[in-house]
Amino acid sequence: MSRTHVIFFDAAGTLFQVKGSVEEIYLGYAEKYGVKRTTESREAIKAAFRRALGEAPPPVFQVNEPVELKRCERLWWFDVVHNVFYRVGMFEGFDAYFEEIFQAFDGPAHWVLYPETLGVLKELKGRGFELGIISNFDSRLFNVLRGLGLADLFDTVTISSLAHAAKPAAQIFRRALEKHAADPEEAVHVGDSVRDDLEGARSAGLTAVLLDRNQDRRGEPVGSGPSRQTIASLEELPRLLALI
Repeated sequence: MSRTHVIFFDAAGTLFQVKGSVEEIYLGYAEKYGVKRTTESREAIKAAFRRALGEAPPPVFQVNEPVELKRCERLWWFDVVHNVFYRVGMFEGFDAYFEEIFQAFDGPAHWVLYPETLGVLKELKGRGFELGIISNFDSRLFNVLRGLGLADLFDTVTISSLAHAAKPAAQIFRRALEKHAADPEEAVHVGDSVRDDLEGARSAGLTAVLLDRNQDRRGEPVGSGPSRQTIASLEELPRLLALI
């Protein structure tokens, strides 16, 4: 009989996604500052964003006081967004623009649930599983979860800035497990990143489920082995849990 009684989820890209595209939203807010919306500018922002996030350090800060923590999170994102427009083209009024775009994602306005998210979470909750989130999102996640109607479905939320560790580090998974008084073999983690979710959870001893919505990794060995599985939709998760 399975010992699993805790199921952790990644947040963005797993439970919900950006409504539209990041580059379109960033361009939309930048237009009033004189940035032109073109195919070239959209593609440039998309590529620069990918590179800036790849170059950024983990969102981990050695502070505990809430005001200071939020300041560190904001500065982390300021550096990322500044890096993007340093590559694409800086413009006058950037500081004011950043405040607008940072606040724009502090809530549900630019996020949308995947169609199956609510139904699957309610089913798992009804089956008696404890549910948690493990995410590298910053503290704005709490407003997003409330706005999308997810907050009450989760017993715990563990984010990198509060845990002083970011996925794929084992420490953030251990912090989440402690909140449930659970051993790694009693927990499953579901997420869409091979590095952060699949490899991170496995290194911490949890059973890892890779959510591969586009089936980009079909035929690759990420779904093999007793401690890792691959699904194309959260709808597949309840049945899979019976087999783990």
